[in-house]
This record gives sequence, structure tokens and C-alpha cells, in this order.
Amino acid sequence: MNKELIKHLAKLITEERWQLMNKIIADRTRYITVVLEDIFQAHNASAVLRTCDCFGVQDVHIIENRNQYTVNPDVALGASKWLDLKKYSEQEENTTTCINHLKEKGYRIVATTPHTDDVNLEEFDLPKGKVALMFGSEQPGLTETALNNADEFLKIPMFGFTESFNISVSASIILHHLRWKLNQSEIKWQLSASEKDEILLNWLRQSIKRSDVVEREFLKRLNN
Repeated sequence: MNKELIKHLAKLITEERWQLMNKIIADRTRYITVVLEDIFQAHNASAVLRTCDCFGVQDVHIIENRNQYTVNPDVALGASKWLDLKKYSEQEENTTTCINHLKEKGYRIVATTPHTDDVNLEEFDLPKGKVALMFGSEQPGLTETALNNADEFLKIPMFGFTESFNISVSASIILHHLRWKLNQSEIKWQLSASEKDEILLNWLRQSIKRSDVVEREFLKRLNN
């Protein structure tokens, strides 16, 4: 059903747009995912979405404990419509829920923060398994819950007086390096055929005005 619907909706956008979607989906991955814990700086958090889209990271997990996550459209530049944003906000403390969900999916929880047992970015063992990179707010950083439940700790080597980069710069540096390593590796990081179809369908829906109406009419004709 999805393939027939995709084929129908693809006719409603330009051929150039459709070819671009197919080119981009080939480079999308869920081997690396990003987790944003209780971010309150909309500017920097939205910049992370833009970075994830640019480096082909499809999923972003957003933990809302005290702060509600808000996308700044002037910074994200529409990146959020091409990503799968998964929010955790139903509990008083949502960090554990998110971490448990990711661990069940086979992800290593990697805290991006200076720590006694941390590993430099260049030495990080990417082939070891799927990676969920956790980023915290500027001042407080990741919570104790996140740190206590992390499997590994990752840091960016620094040589100045300042102790850390802001979250958007950190995400850009780390994702650039890990994406490069991913492409150089023999890791099976590509999406499955069904995952590609699911994402392409969502992208088409985002690109077509009143796509819900178009879809209902198509399915009605298909079932008659």
C-alpha cells in the first residue's frame, strides 16, 4: 500500500524534488541518533536540528522535564520537517523513559560531557554498536540521571581556557567527525527498505498541500 501511495504522491511534486528526496534518503541513518535533554535555549537547540539534517541523522529524541522544547524556525530553516522528532514529556522525570527506550532498541547511551572515564572523539569506537549521543543544557549540562545511566562518555579535545563549546557547536563537531568515520567504515548504517518508504511518505506529505485530502481520495479510488 505504501509503495502505491508513494508512487501516486511523487507525481504531484517536481521530478527534480523527487530525485533529491531519493538521493537524500540513501544517506539517512539511524545508526547514530541524538538526544536533547531539557534544552531551554531555542536558538541552539534548533541549530542542532539543522545539523542533524545536514549530516543525515534521521531521529532526534527530545526530553522535556522542566523545559518545553520550541523550534526556532529562523534557525532550524525547516529542518524539523525532514526529521523524526520523538518527544518524552508525559512523566515528571522523562530522562529514564527515553534512555530505557533507546537501550531496548540496541543503542549505547553516550554522554557528551567531560568525565573521568571519557574518550576523546577521535578515539571513539563507532563500530562497537549503535550510538545515542546525549546533549544537555548549556549551564547545568546533563542531569545526574543521564550521567548515571550512560554507557560511555565522549569529549571533544580542547586547548583553551573555555571549558566547553555550546551545544550546537558540540553537536556539529561530533556529528561531522562520526559521520565521516561512518562513511569510511564497513558498518551497515543504511536504512532498511521499509524505513526508507516510511520516511519518503512523510516527506511527500510535508511537500504537498492538503496531502491528507489527496491521500484519502487516492485510497478511496484504490478500494473501489
